Amino acid sequence: MIDLRSDTVTQPTEAMRKVMAKASVGDDVFQDDPTINKLEEKMAEMSGKADALFVPSGTMSNLVALLAHCQRGEEYIVGQDYHTYLYEAGGAPVLGSVVPQPISVEPDGSLDLGKVESVIKKDDYHFARTKLLCLENTHNGKVISLEYMKKAYDFAQSKGLGLHLDGARAFNATVALGCELKDLAQYSDSISICLSKGLGAPVGSVLCGDKDTIKWARRWRKMVGGGMRQAGVLAAAGIYALDHHVDRLAKDHAKAKVLAERLSQFDELDVKPELVQTNMVFIKTKLETAQQLADFLTEKGIIIIPSESMRWVMHLDVSSDQLDFVCQQVKSFFNSRR
Repeated sequence: MIDLRSDTVTQPTEAMRKVMAKASVGDDVFQDDPTINKLEEKMAEMSGKADALFVPSGTMSNLVALLAHCQRGEEYIVGQDYHTYLYEAGGAPVLGSVVPQPISVEPDGSLDLGKVESVIKKDDYHFARTKLLCLENTHNGKVISLEYMKKAYDFAQSKGLGLHLDGARAFNATVALGCELKDLAQYSDSISICLSKGLGAPVGSVLCGDKDTIKWARRWRKMVGGGMRQAGVLAAAGIYALDHHVDRLAKDHAKAKVLAERLSQFDELDVKPELVQTNMVFIKTKLETAQQLADFLTEKGIIIIPSESMRWVMHLDVSSDQLDFVCQQVKSFFNSRR
């Protein structure tokens, strides 16, 4: 099957499986799993942060970051469409009594800092205390510039706020920006980075930050059930991904651009190739058309999620030949309707 639903569907490569099988392990709750320690040290160095914490998922990484930054009754400002508000089951308010203050996301994926300033609460016991600003880079495949990140970080500091960056696809951002991870991470107090999306590891995310933030995040990780034991086999996959799968993300970006250009030739699909910045292509069409297209492609061994605004994602398990096949089948579908 050619699965275009997400880059989370990637399978570990044979080379990755070999290093996983050979990984040295220990008990990570006691912090003596050597492979996890190596991964955390590597990510701390790459991000320019003092410390790092390996967790099972991006949702948990963001959750323990929010809980480390904010106490009960404190508030984080966040984009209405960001994962830390919309797609993570309300973990921070449910489990930590941390109050979200969502605002609209700008077309480029950033937050208008004027709007952010307008919702910062004054120091008054009637209000939740505003403590943290959350950003997301990339957001829906869009890359937020380093210039904006610096401006946002300086703004947050001037207002006495911390800044957490959901960098689930931070390496897609750095590849697109032509910079190192630390160049992006320097404009945040903590950053969550996923290993199991475009990098192709089967499981895991890493939270990077200062020693105190990671200390509290480690406590929260244990409390919410993320304390793993001999998980070095998973960390080994992450290390392999960092060593071998970062630069190749540029190939996914290029394939997404090709896909968008080819799909834009069909009148029934609204696709804007000029908006493709990383590995995601967004396609608007009628729901009926999307469902019929999805059914047709399923018969050809291609999986998509049908909707009026579809997202097709390129990743390491989609080859150039498979991309050609997808485009040919889309063409066949529309030809059959004429």
